[in-house]
Amino acid sequence: MQPTGWTLEPHDADVRVVGWGPTLAHAFEQAAVALTHVVTESCVAGREWLTVSCEAPDPELLLVEWLNQVIFEMAVGGLLFSRYRVVIEGEVLRATLWGEPVDRTRHAPACEPKGATYTALRVERVAGGGWVAGCVVDV
Repeated sequence: MQPTGWTLEPHDADVRVVGWGPTLAHAFEQAAVALTHVVTESCVAGREWLTVSCEAPDPELLLVEWLNQVIFEMAVGGLLFSRYRVVIEGEVLRATLWGEPVDRTRHAPACEPKGATYTALRVERVAGGGWVAGCVVDV
């Protein structure tokens, strides 16, 4: 089984979020975990949850839609998320996000993501059968 994980890659004044895992859904979940770490390196509790969905005609565009949905929920709800559960069926992504309201003292947010972009957008199956998903996030 392929491991799961994420990383942040500096990209000019922005940052590229990358997630990987044994399935496309796991890679998308890990890309969202990386997105949270763009904002804070502090522990985020999963006390609250919400569900979201989005749709796009291919996996690359679906990743951008997904990350922009997470960014929207962060901005509008004043939330940070620590855990994600993604289900992808064809062109539709449904997800549950667990998190908590931003506590500026405890979370010390470093920046506010403005949006996922098409720059360095990559979603692909890798050797061994796993998936990698990543793109640049405007911060």
